[in-house]
Amino acid sequence: LDKDTSGILLIAKSSQALIFFQKQFKNREVDKKYTALATGVMKDDESVIHTLIARSPADPRKQKAHPLTDNSLTVKREAVTLYKVIERFKQYTLLEVQIKTGRKHQIRCHLSYIHHPIAGDALYGFKDSPVPKNLQRQFLHASYVKITLLNGEAKAFTSDLPEDLKETINQLEK
Repeated sequence: LDKDTSGILLIAKSSQALIFFQKQFKNREVDKKYTALATGVMKDDESVIHTLIARSPADPRKQKAHPLTDNSLTVKREAVTLYKVIERFKQYTLLEVQIKTGRKHQIRCHLSYIHHPIAGDALYGFKDSPVPKNLQRQFLHASYVKITLLNGEAKAFTSDLPEDLKETINQLEK
């Protein structure tokens, strides 16, 4: 998880488990969902963001999304993010976000690319992006992971929003 992202973190207890889990992530067999608060009111109830992602030439800490048609020589990797609106507020939209690929900063980069950066995101947010009162970090939470365990059992893990993010939602104007 990125710094300041809360939620589920999968840890392998053995080298065998690590290799087993890594293979599932590489083959895109892991179902991952996040809860995010995007700035602005998003029009579509659900959508897919499908781009190429590469390191930003302007800031090496960041990733940058590029259209799929970009043929420049920079190394770029395909990234697919799906989102569904959970609730709309006056200046924000609460989302369930599912990533089909696992690129560095993918959700943060993609939401910024469509001009709805994550609330409180100091790296990908815009200079004039609103920030909810008392939010001290980016509003991004790993809420669901479904993966196959070594014994072949598919196991789903869930994590409720932490108190700081619940409080942020409760203070937003509808």
